[in-house]
Amino acid sequence: MDRTDLGSRILKVNHAGEFGAISIYTGQIAMARLFARDMVPELVEFRSHERGHREIFRAELERRGRPRCRSYWLCGLGGLTLGLLTGLLGRAAISATTVAVESVVLAHLEKQLADLQGLDAPAVTAIASIVAEERAHRDLAAAQVVEGSLIYRILEPLVSASTEAVIWAGMKL
Repeated sequence: MDRTDLGSRILKVNHAGEFGAISIYTGQIAMARLFARDMVPELVEFRSHERGHREIFRAELERRGRPRCRSYWLCGLGGLTLGLLTGLLGRAAISATTVAVESVVLAHLEKQLADLQGLDAPAVTAIASIVAEERAHRDLAAAQVVEGSLIYRILEPLVSASTEAVIWAGMKL
């Protein structure tokens, strides 16, 4: 795989991942309206950021003449399911999910930036443009998480592993 193919593959997976994140927040917003109303404005803001991130990746894929990732709809369905389920569990589960997802995503973004540095400047620019908001999502959610809590101890490894699996599958499709 040459460097532009790698950059394009990463951008396709990131684009699908952003759709998954939008879907997670959509499910969580629906449930938070019932179980954690005060979280709704923050979740709506996070979702708007993810929509902007998806647009950044979509525009770069379009510029390259590349289609979206084959995992796009799977990411959306999986994200919505995760968002609805964790939203149903309430505030602690919503925050734990955000911390887990965003921690995995940030690790991948940092690796992507290192792998593409000096090889694919447009991909680096697109990826770098979203890191601060993704970090803010993680940090704001982490401030609401009790790390030793049962819900965190259960959800963090499950959500992290699921997120890793989706990214891995997207890179293989």
